[in-house]
This record gives sequence, C-alpha cells and structure tokens, in this order.
Amino acid sequence: MQYIDIKTLINWRRDFHQYPEIGWSEFFTTAKIMTTLQSMGLTIQTGKRVINPDFIRGRNMDVVERGLTFAREYGVNESILEQMDGYTGCVAEFDTGKPGPVVALRFDIDCVNVTETPSSDHIPNKYGFASQCTGLMHACGHDGHMAIGLGVAKWLVENRDLLSGRVKLLFQPAEEGVRGASAMAESGIIDDADYFLGMHLGFIAKSGEIVVNPNNFLCTTKFDFRFYGAPAHAGAAPEEGRNALAAACNTATQMLGISRHGKGMSRINIGVIRAGEGRNVIPAYGELQVEVRGQNDEINQYMSEKVQRIAEGTAHNFDVKLETEIMGEAVDLINDSELVNILSDVVEEYPELKKVSDRSFGGSEDATVLAKRVQKLGGKALYFIVGSDLKAGHHQAEFDIDEEQLLTGFQMYTGCLKKLLS
Repeated sequence: MQYIDIKTLINWRRDFHQYPEIGWSEFFTTAKIMTTLQSMGLTIQTGKRVINPDFIRGRNMDVVERGLTFAREYGVNESILEQMDGYTGCVAEFDTGKPGPVVALRFDIDCVNVTETPSSDHIPNKYGFASQCTGLMHACGHDGHMAIGLGVAKWLVENRDLLSGRVKLLFQPAEEGVRGASAMAESGIIDDADYFLGMHLGFIAKSGEIVVNPNNFLCTTKFDFRFYGAPAHAGAAPEEGRNALAAACNTATQMLGISRHGKGMSRINIGVIRAGEGRNVIPAYGELQVEVRGQNDEINQYMSEKVQRIAEGTAHNFDVKLETEIMGEAVDLINDSELVNILSDVVEEYPELKKVSDRSFGGSEDATVLAKRVQKLGGKALYFIVGSDLKAGHHQAEFDIDEEQLLTGFQMYTGCLKKLLS
C-alpha cells in the first residue's frame, strides 16, 4: 500500500494554521478543503446537504458575514460559496465501487479566539506560518486534524483497488463551544455509517502515546440567558425601572449553589456576565453565558433543568423578560470494544508507540453527538487520542503541536481503515 510523505502533512497543517477562522465563519477553510479533495477526484457535499439549519447552535450572523467577506477577499470562487449557501463544513465521499462497510471519519476545522504569541522562539513565527488573523489562532490542533484528514483522503484514492466499501470524511465546523456536530448529525449524512472514528491531537497524552479508549466524556449544554428590563433614572425615578443586572446577578448566585449530583460528576460555570449601560441608569439588559456538564445524560439534564428553572424564577421575581438560547451541546460516549481492539492492534504494529488502554477525558467534545447517532442506528464508534508534546496548553497563545504526530494520526486512521475495508 502507498503511504504519505510527512512533509505533505506538515505543509497542509502550516497552510491551515495561517488562516484560522472561528466557528460558522470557516468559508475560506472549507473552500480550501473542497478544492483539495476535488483535485483528488472525490465527491463533495456541502451546505444544507450536510448541515441541518434547525439544529445549528451558536451561529452569529455578524461572524458569518465577516467570514464571507474574508473568503471573497482571499479569492474564493463565488460558485463555491454558492454551494455552501451560508453554511461551512463539507463531507467527501470515497467509494471503492465494491460492497463493504461504510466508515465515517470526523475532522474539526474551526479555531479559537486567541492572539498568537509574537515570541521569536515560537515555531510558527520562526518558520513563517503564524496566524495572519488578529485575535484568531489554531490553538487547539484542528489545523493538524484537517491535514490528517486530507492525508487519509489521498491514501484512500491511491489504494482504492485494495479496499472495499465506502468512507465519508466529515470536515465539521464549529467544534469549539460544541456547536457544529448536532447540525451535521441531523442532516442524516452519516445515517448509513457502520463505523465512526474521531480523534484529537495532544490534550491528555504525550508524543508516542495513543489513548485507545478514553473515558469520562462529559455531557454538556451551553446556555445564553438574556434578561430584558426597563431603564429609568436611578435618582429621580428608580421605581420606574426593572433591573436586568440585578436579575442576572441573582441568577448567577443561585446557579452556583445548585446541589452536586450523587450519581457522578456534575459541573457548572458562569463564564460571562454582562449588564448595564451607565452609572445612573437602571440596567435594562443583562446576560449570562453558562455551561453545565454531567458524567451522563441524566446528570446533565438535571443540571440543565436546574439552571433554566432558576433563570425563569428570578426573571419573574424581578419582573424582567427572559430569553434562553442553547449555544452548544455534547453527550457522553462509551467506545465500542470492536474498534478499541482494532486500534490496539494497529498501535502494536509501531514499536515506537505506547498504547494507553484508558485515561479520563474529563471534558466535552461534540464528536460524541455524531458517534452516538451512529451507535443508536446500529453502528459502532470510537474516539481516541493521538498524543503530542505541546509548547503550551490548548487555547493558549504559545500552543504548538509536535508535527511528527501528524504522521502518527494518519497511521492510526489508515491502519484501522485497512482492517475495516480489506
């Protein structure tokens, strides 16, 4: 079988790294992925064929418009933007023309709101591929994930005669904030999948380690609570106002007092509180950005119901209007043993790699939404970790991956595909 030169993976990764785009604005990135995959001869679907608008989470139209402007300024063909129809992400399908299983692989494509360090020791600065977009950076490894995805696509095309079945390569938007997977899952694009695989670089593992069965994926729901009151002069007529800031603050205090759940891990964080217009004006608007998490769906649902009930009750008490919006969501995941065993066998083929049987993930990842959809329809799923030494933690300005692990990720995916499709 033919394999890929690591330099190709590195070049792709560095190209993506220079032009990071936040979730739901990744038009330039999506176009680059589409044209690369089309040059390989793969069939591409995008727009509403792979994104169900009814299940989109946390999509800000100002961000979308900025993304479209950026794509046009950087020369993206209007015909490609028309295909996207305002929605980022794409799915490539590889068909051997022979009967066999359908395997779905997922690669996330968005960045985070981080300004990359100007340090001369930072490898992207040293070699001239640092972010060209102020305030945006691939500080989580998604640039590497996309490079691996393109590498797998190239490998599939070059080894078509040795494989059977079909592969769907999902390049998913808006992973950060767990906002994009639900919309892609609800499009039905993977409803025929027999197997689903996803992975992450770094995070809970060092270079050379492969966590074949991470556990403790936390369910999560992200909420925005918006309180609308009425302004008034704070000295002359305070009784005419309805204080949205007071409603937001009281809500936050009560939420932090929610009892923990006895059946497993439960979490809550109020990451943003925003309110008020001026010192002498009764605040007419207040906003909370909240996330809850739970070790399983029952616990997450318990936390979700509690925060909503508190917000509704406090809004009533302060006589303000409440608007609630779910901004993101992810579920728990138990990997299927068949795929864990297959990946374990692949790791054993590389003496330089160390298999880690299980390790706590301890966070949330919206690939779980896609994985669980496949499982609920009778398929099997696996999410694994390809270790990478990091220059700094995920979402930090000095973040950088060990680029040698791009090849490791490629090897893990193609090794599993060989066993599933041969």
